[in-house]
Amino acid sequence: MNESNIHVDTAVIHAGQSPCPITGAVIPPVYLTSTYAQQSPGVHQGFEYTRSHNPTRYAFERCIARLEGSTLSEEEDASYGGFAFASGLAAIATLLDTLTAGDHIVAMDDLYGGTHRLFNQVRTRSANLEFTAVDLSRPEVLEEAIRPETKLVWVESPTNPMLKIADLQHIGATCRERGILCVCDNTFASPVLQRPLEFGFDAVMHSATKYIGGHSDAIGGVLVTGQADLAERLRFHQNSVGAILSPFDSFLMLRGLKTLAIRMRRHCESALKLARWLESQPKVKSVVYPGLASHPQHEVATRIMQIDGQPAGGGMITLVLDSDISGCRRFLESLGIFSLAESLGGVESLVNHPAIMTHASVDPAMRDQLGIDDCLIRLSVGIESAEDLQSDLEKALDSV
Repeated sequence: MNESNIHVDTAVIHAGQSPCPITGAVIPPVYLTSTYAQQSPGVHQGFEYTRSHNPTRYAFERCIARLEGSTLSEEEDASYGGFAFASGLAAIATLLDTLTAGDHIVAMDDLYGGTHRLFNQVRTRSANLEFTAVDLSRPEVLEEAIRPETKLVWVESPTNPMLKIADLQHIGATCRERGILCVCDNTFASPVLQRPLEFGFDAVMHSATKYIGGHSDAIGGVLVTGQADLAERLRFHQNSVGAILSPFDSFLMLRGLKTLAIRMRRHCESALKLARWLESQPKVKSVVYPGLASHPQHEVATRIMQIDGQPAGGGMITLVLDSDISGCRRFLESLGIFSLAESLGGVESLVNHPAIMTHASVDPAMRDQLGIDDCLIRLSVGIESAEDLQSDLEKALDSV
């Protein structure tokens, strides 16, 4: 199969996969082993120790690598440039370990709270890395933030929770010209909607816990690169740091990937319907959704985020209620189908209060600057009936 030419609907099921040569099993088995027998010292079948190599993890890593557009062969990298970790933060932490103390990183100002915590409360202290947060949805600010010691530009797009959109084409070209490592957190979009490697990015990160797994039953993270030299560095650090994804969780992630394309279509379709409806509700002060014309970066979003050549806004909606914290609590407590919980990207719909939940570790001044206030709510639209979800939201709005 020529994997470079197959449609994403086919790639999520078959990319990087082949039936088991021993049994013919069409689904890669779960290899629950810590070590592998060797015929002679150093003579083995490509597997020595599961921290370093595991067939189930390789199957997942190869599939996500192909979905993100890596064309590396098995000879260039065993898993085609895909690397799976125990969590999204483990993936980010391992990437940061490829840097050197004193390096400077330019990062999006609006980040997942855990990423913000890792950058500013851990690695500034433990690794002497320096981070500058800027609004990368404004193309002109990147060059102003770059210094001679800048070694990494970290982009999140769409961002969490304000759904800012960065012009990946412009950022990728700018970093490539200056020889700066450029990495995108692609969690909210998934490779079905956008593939940053195609815009000149060096690597892509996912919290695979979200849309990749898609069923809220496994924690994982992913890094993907299409560059052999960077893949070699990441493989060394993945093995050296050891925060790898377990074989069983790799199996669950691979299972989730097989329905990713069809799930993302449903997420996007329902989210657009709900976002349009929410915009018309008097108790909703504002709605942020990349698929709405009112979104500040709507034009960029329609160019960057697409399914089958058509714009797609993703499955996340951020809204601000025209109320206070008490009204916001009543809204959140009145929902029935939307579960009040952290995380996102599963088949079930979730609602989150970022200021109290996912972004509580972010400095209050930064939250204020970004607009993460007491009435800001984040919706992860699942694949339930859009009509039922709208009824659930309508009932909750009545309580405000």
